[in-house]
Amino acid sequence: MATISQTALQNLDESSRKDIMQFIESEQSKSKVQLSIHNFTDMCFKKCNANRPITSGGLDSNEEQCLTNCLNRFLDTNIKVVQALQGSSK
Repeated sequence: MATISQTALQNLDESSRKDIMQFIESEQSKSKVQLSIHNFTDMCFKKCNANRPITSGGLDSNEEQCLTNCLNRFLDTNIKVVQALQGSSK
């Protein structure tokens, strides 16, 4: 991964510096979302698989229902957090 030195940033005009900083912030946000999804997937898989050996390429009905419930709780929680944050910023 390439890094940008402070000297290189200082040599840019203000508009270019602003564009680069916005790009970096955007990429950091994407990275955080990807990490959250990875952690969520890992957590739900461990919860729903219960450390059983994987014997097929598909999910059985219990695993599928568990993963659906886990996903729904995750989404419900995130919606509530966003709503709470939006309510506190008003």
